[in-house]
Amino acid sequence: MDRRLRSIVVVGGGTAGWMSAAALAKVSGRDLEIILVESEEIGTVGVGEATIPAIMLFNKLLEIDEDEFVRETNATFKLGIEFNDWRRLGHTYFHQFGLIGAAIDKGVSFSDYWLRWVASGGGGPDPDILQFNAETVAARLGKFGRSLPTDRTGLPAINYAFQFDASLYAAYLRRFAEKRGVRRVEGKIVKVHQNGESGFIEAVELTDGRKVLGDFFFDCSGFRALLIEGALEAGFEDWSQWLPCNRAAAVPCERVEEPTPFTRSTAREAGWQWRIPLQHRTGNGYVFSNEFISEDEATTRLMERLDGAPRAEPRVLRFTAGQRKRNWVKNCLAVGLASGFLEPLESTSIHLVQAAVTKFLDFFPDRDCKAELVDRFNEEMHQAYGAIRDFLIAHFHVTERDDTPFWAYCKNMSIPDSLQTRIDLFKARGSALPEFYDLFREGSWFAVLWGQGIRPESYHALANSMPEDQLLVTLKNVRAAIQERVDSMSTHQEVLDRITAAPKTFATR
Repeated sequence: MDRRLRSIVVVGGGTAGWMSAAALAKVSGRDLEIILVESEEIGTVGVGEATIPAIMLFNKLLEIDEDEFVRETNATFKLGIEFNDWRRLGHTYFHQFGLIGAAIDKGVSFSDYWLRWVASGGGGPDPDILQFNAETVAARLGKFGRSLPTDRTGLPAINYAFQFDASLYAAYLRRFAEKRGVRRVEGKIVKVHQNGESGFIEAVELTDGRKVLGDFFFDCSGFRALLIEGALEAGFEDWSQWLPCNRAAAVPCERVEEPTPFTRSTAREAGWQWRIPLQHRTGNGYVFSNEFISEDEATTRLMERLDGAPRAEPRVLRFTAGQRKRNWVKNCLAVGLASGFLEPLESTSIHLVQAAVTKFLDFFPDRDCKAELVDRFNEEMHQAYGAIRDFLIAHFHVTERDDTPFWAYCKNMSIPDSLQTRIDLFKARGSALPEFYDLFREGSWFAVLWGQGIRPESYHALANSMPEDQLLVTLKNVRAAIQERVDSMSTHQEVLDRITAAPKTFATR
């Protein structure tokens, strides 16, 4: 008997729904019927405007033309995140994309050699390892460049991501998906039909009585989690004791300057504020805990801190940080907000959509959805969420701030053992030793933990094997190569101008 999936129903549009539909359509061709059900009445959250370099893999999967993508989503480029006032008021650090320094010896990272240099007095009273990172140096100068090949120094190519209009991104992917046969159904779901014996979902019913049948269902219904929780009761793991922010006030404002090639995050009295520059406007939001500030006061303070005239009325989103206990139950996969929600601090929301969809393609089931497959998928996604969770908690917990009740809570709260182990390792030897499932690697942990104020007691012992004069020459050469590379770049605005000079085509090949 043929048990292959013949149809997949995606419930919900927005970024998660159309990313799912676009990837399914691209990979399956016309062999799989893909139906997306969404209601104009409900709308989408649509504030996730910043991404991380992993999105390049998704764009490659879809074979998207990058310049077309930038034009049609009003995108800018992103080289990292600037953190203001997180360690202490008046302090700034940068979380860069890309590796720090260059490959020197196997088994010993560049940061270990740098720590050895600092221990001997190098770098001055406030040593900055990110002068050895091309993305940071370029970001600080407002520069950007693409497709720079690895040169004789062994420096990697520039790593970057995008900042874009989330609603335009969803619309772009919708055109892409519909060109490849995805059928959109307008309607609000009022009932979920399940098989009486297996509990598998068989159809969703709309307000007008129509039933949309499928072999498999993607729940992209946002915080409502209509299928995964409403019908299948997957359960939810609450992480708000570690990530206390549970509200976000968001508003766009007028662009007042050339867009920076990075996102800015500024710590505030009861949370933090994002600033995401696009081609046509700037996205702003105050992520906060309503236990430490009211929604009205947080919204007022956000509006007072805009650097341009507001372009809309602010809106407040309510959420609980955490993850669905099972992302995949029977023949239903939760994607996006339906699967859980983590702080948008490190722009991981869109990545987690991408991770779930691409992992599903790796695990692609038949109609039986064998338990062994489903369990392994859930285990891997739980590890991925947990690793990101710990990285985010570190930003709040490792701080000198206790000047407001919010920051005093974060500084003194208990943290997961998994995070404490990483912090202890970093304090001891300047390494966080990431696991295979970690999204954020050694350079990211170093930038954040060092930026938040931890100074390692030592470094890898083998870093002492290099003669001191050779170490100094190596550091000098790496720094010079990075500066040469950045000097060859154009300004971020010049790059955008060249891309946007071409007409919009809506090709979405």
